[in-house]
Amino acid sequence: MRRTLGLASALILLLATAASALPPEPTRPAATRSDATPTTPAAPAKPEDRPLPGYTIADPVLPPALVGGEPARVLQGVHERAAYAIEVPPRWNGRLVMWAHGYRGRGTSLVVDAPDYGLRHRLLDQGFAWAASSYYANGYHVKAGVESTHDLALRFAELVGEPSDVFIAGVSMGGHVIVRSLEQYPGFYRAALPMCGVLGDQELFDYVLDYQLVAQALAGVDAYPLPTDYPGAVVPKIKTALGLYGTPNELGEQFAAFVAGRSGGERPGVRAAFAHWKDFLFDLAVNPPSSEPALDPLRLATNLDTRYAPNAPVDLERVVRRVAPRDAEARRTPELTEVPRVDGRPSAPVLSLHGLGDLFVPFSMEQRYLGDVGAHGRSDLLVQRAIRTVGHCEFSPAEVGRAWDDLVHWADAGTRPAGDVVDDPAVVADPGYGCRFTDPAARGTGTRELFPAC
Repeated sequence: MRRTLGLASALILLLATAASALPPEPTRPAATRSDATPTTPAAPAKPEDRPLPGYTIADPVLPPALVGGEPARVLQGVHERAAYAIEVPPRWNGRLVMWAHGYRGRGTSLVVDAPDYGLRHRLLDQGFAWAASSYYANGYHVKAGVESTHDLALRFAELVGEPSDVFIAGVSMGGHVIVRSLEQYPGFYRAALPMCGVLGDQELFDYVLDYQLVAQALAGVDAYPLPTDYPGAVVPKIKTALGLYGTPNELGEQFAAFVAGRSGGERPGVRAAFAHWKDFLFDLAVNPPSSEPALDPLRLATNLDTRYAPNAPVDLERVVRRVAPRDAEARRTPELTEVPRVDGRPSAPVLSLHGLGDLFVPFSMEQRYLGDVGAHGRSDLLVQRAIRTVGHCEFSPAEVGRAWDDLVHWADAGTRPAGDVVDDPAVVADPGYGCRFTDPAARGTGTRELFPAC
């Protein structure tokens, strides 16, 4: 993503810091096979359709969903080193949705997820087929996600038939996969639904770096490069100095204000979000060093262009250590890499959802992507919606279902749906911001009570 003043910062909260240390996205337990709803085996794999060395294929059986009382057709197998699942309704409308999963951790088992939030059944009921890849590698490996998802769409045409349209949807790191896919394969995807997505590319990891460096500067602790015992030996000193074990002191309040600004600006729920995420964000920062960006994405992180605020009582601009990326070439290259740039050139309509208080993949990701998309004259292809939640990827089926239906209508009728303004600080700071697309029926679940009722 091309950097504008301050762009290096804010988007890093979420998948931040250690794609290698991040907790993996949750996966559903394997289901057992039902004789009443058999899964259709795919064609025998070619010899090269085995996982890369060191990886194994998880072997969950996906029981077909019932659509109007009839079982859908499920195909599972391995293609181009990645596991996959495909589901086709009895009366297929000829359209396909690709599902891009989130960060999977450093594990060696390749797992396929079905679309979440009730979207799997919504798609099938509407006549859409869906397909999902495990990707051929784990870690923060966006290249694997981009290539495996595209390869599977081509494989779908061989196994089922040529789709008339290919949509793409997904979550978290899958959002990075989606927006890069729209640039990597222009014209291939009809429309896109990234949710809680890393739309700000490498800048997410700048945020995680900055979280550590600003906290250290305020606490008077010098611990960069981060030692391997950072969480146990250094973080307690920082938290004590800032009052983060209880009510933050003056320095802790400055730190909270910095995090609010860096993650999207003052907005409803951001102080409660800081309390929710503050410990976790320290834990993200340490992962075993690796020359592979997918296993150590922090090697691409920098704060050379960050402009700090607030600067009282401590002048952050003066005291925060400046750090250059350890792998500057991997950060600069326009090539499809493990942690690639996103320029902001969508080739199809994009409707995104993001939690206002998500500090794992922060709301600022949306602002950065909007800035880059606007810089390339493509703002008419982007609609963004804020949801009043603090958890990562915390959406209700109604919120996701409405977004999906609006996206399809946009693609088919050309009518751009409504969205939220994300780049006006006064609008974002309004106490009612995010109410428009937040599901009122979901109040009382998850973290929604951290926000005043709409």
